[in-house]
Amino acid sequence: MIDLKKLQKQVYNHKAKRGFNVKDVSMEFCLLSEELSEAYRAYYQKEDNLGEELADVFIYLLGLAEILKVDLEKEFVKKMEKNKNRVYKKNKKGVLVKQNLKS
Repeated sequence: MIDLKKLQKQVYNHKAKRGFNVKDVSMEFCLLSEELSEAYRAYYQKEDNLGEELADVFIYLLGLAEILKVDLEKEFVKKMEKNKNRVYKKNKKGVLVKQNLKS
């Protein structure tokens, strides 16, 4: 398995070394959003670079997580466990939505 914490640090160090932004969190969210838009465009237009665009999204996400000192691997595992135990139902349009259960 890939060590996401190590990857976060690699992405951050690369950004810092090359002079990319590592301080402006708002800018990073905007850049991440732009990369996601580029990935969608590649998908929608059936371009050959979809994988590369998704990798850009992943890189920006890892960098942002490191800037914010979020252990993305830990949060991912925790969220997957939460989702595994979540109950979903279909709404009127056939879309799955989480069902709030009282404990």
